Amino acid sequence: MISDLATKDYSRNGSFSAGLHAGVGNRSFPEASSSTQAHRAGVERFAHISGIGADAASQSLYVRERGEGELAVRAAFADALLIRPAVMFGPDDAFLTTILKLLRRLPIYPMFGRGLTKLQPAYVEDVAEAVARALQGTETHAITYECGGPRVYSYEEFLRAVAHEAGLKPMLIPIPFAAWHALAWISEMLPSPPVTRNQVELMQVDNVSSLEMPGFGQLGISPHSVEEILQEILWDH
Repeated sequence: MISDLATKDYSRNGSFSAGLHAGVGNRSFPEASSSTQAHRAGVERFAHISGIGADAASQSLYVRERGEGELAVRAAFADALLIRPAVMFGPDDAFLTTILKLLRRLPIYPMFGRGLTKLQPAYVEDVAEAVARALQGTETHAITYECGGPRVYSYEEFLRAVAHEAGLKPMLIPIPFAAWHALAWISEMLPSPPVTRNQVELMQVDNVSSLEMPGFGQLGISPHSVEEILQEILWDH
């Protein structure tokens, strides 16, 4: 008997894995070797959560490792589903919640570059639902989904939207990426660096789903907006 329950483990870095299991119960696996273990455990379908822009040839270590992870999963489990969410957000996360805290503390807010990088944030619960529906679908061949939220923002627009919902009016100051890279290089010498070079590199690349790839719409999901979830966060705090 096949279970149709997807297992999910969301963490502050926005990662989780999911599998549809046959006769062995439900369990989640570590990334690269998980698909091989899945076959051995009798798993019939397997989903790997990666990220938009994953590219094994990227110069960015973070993006490259995501791309390599996808290749490793497909090599071991050819029909694995790949779920590529945009940057994810949710209560007590390391993205939206952190930005909100910084906007409250800093009347002058330093932006990455000129704030032109495009973002399409996806609510983590919507992504979890996408994983569940993809695993329960009738398609048996390999599919890659790219899941972005209902709105594409520039980085500056995103900051202003968050500030508006929180009743804040910060002064947004553009800071060149060269300065951010220098700051990140220095901060990485600290035990808990406030910013890393990987983070700076990611903020130089648009994080938007492709119109040519299936996503939330094909799975019958109407994604929640940042503004909607932010109101819930503000109400709770």
